[in-house]
Amino acid sequence: MADDNAANKWRPATNLVRGGTNRSNFAETSEGIFMTSGYIYDTAEQAQRAFQGEEERFIYSRFSNPTVGMFESRMALLEGAATGRATSTGMAAVNAAIASSVRSGDRLVASKALFGSCDYICRDLMPRYGVQSTMVDGTNLAEWEAALSEPTAVVFMETPSNPQMDIIDIKAVSELAHKVGARVIIDNVFATPILQKPLELGADVVVYSATKHIDGQGRAMGGCILTDDLEWADGDLLQFMRHTGPSLSPFNAWVHLKGLETLEIRVERHCRSAQKVAEFLEGNSAVKKVLFPGLESHPQYALAQEQMSGPGTVVCFEIDGDMARTFKFLNAMELIDISNNLGDAKSLMTHPATTTHQRVGPEGRAEVGITDSLVRLSVGLEDVDDIIEDLDQALKA
Repeated sequence: MADDNAANKWRPATNLVRGGTNRSNFAETSEGIFMTSGYIYDTAEQAQRAFQGEEERFIYSRFSNPTVGMFESRMALLEGAATGRATSTGMAAVNAAIASSVRSGDRLVASKALFGSCDYICRDLMPRYGVQSTMVDGTNLAEWEAALSEPTAVVFMETPSNPQMDIIDIKAVSELAHKVGARVIIDNVFATPILQKPLELGADVVVYSATKHIDGQGRAMGGCILTDDLEWADGDLLQFMRHTGPSLSPFNAWVHLKGLETLEIRVERHCRSAQKVAEFLEGNSAVKKVLFPGLESHPQYALAQEQMSGPGTVVCFEIDGDMARTFKFLNAMELIDISNNLGDAKSLMTHPATTTHQRVGPEGRAEVGITDSLVRLSVGLEDVDDIIEDLDQALKA
């Protein structure tokens, strides 16, 4: 078993490699994969005590598992959170965090600039269960103030947002939310736990799609919920997850543990390359607009500098032309792949209007600035000059 006292003293880079390690009696170096659904009891009385909560042990892998537990512990150490709950996907994390925080008759306030599936949960799904949903311009504090002028159960936001790259003032919104009793949930996927610490800025819960940068190589699905609110985590959240079953598989947890070992190194490289790519695109006449927090032209550049330690790994930009011209650009790529994933070692590009945000509809997309010529580029770990050369030849095409 890892020494928790030592882990608390270690710096983040060390915790990314060693935090939360729980070795078996075989004393393995690499974390063990416990591919088991159930566990054996010495006696019937022990099983009874375990189910009554009188004896702490593994019961069933839908509830907890040694490999998944290591991933949860390491993520909590990285985030600086009291506890973490792993989920099967990032969207399972978003749904569990929101659903276990609301009751029929409650209010949910969310930013309009959301990933398509997050938008569906906030705008369409929660109201089916009697939750009032209010959507605001996340970058407009006046809209937050108006929406949070009455009791609210949950505030949900992405910052930076997908794909508009909106930066929301986490500290200011959290202060407003807490005045009316709201739990603040931040989707921190674009920033990663390396570049932004929402809990330190006043948020209550942070959610991740581990499928993205945490795995980092496009292999395994997963998600995680992190918080300092132990009463909620061990109460409503735990019961929701136990009985609805969004559990992470032990194998995927092991893949994510391996991904965490190199997360900081990879994110630093992603960020350096993304900055160079954004600067190249901003100076290209075939590009109408570039959205990247590391550029001074970004509307919330000053805020990004204040609450993020790096610009991020994703660059969004608009082609100077219509959808047909944008598709021609995408199809001319020779190195960069067309894919709706991000945070991968490989550079990936997608067209949000027809993929991740197609269900939002033309009016919804227009409201948050997703045009037919907007593309999202997840900058990979290839040589940045090769990435830029590929973009250059495709733009000329």
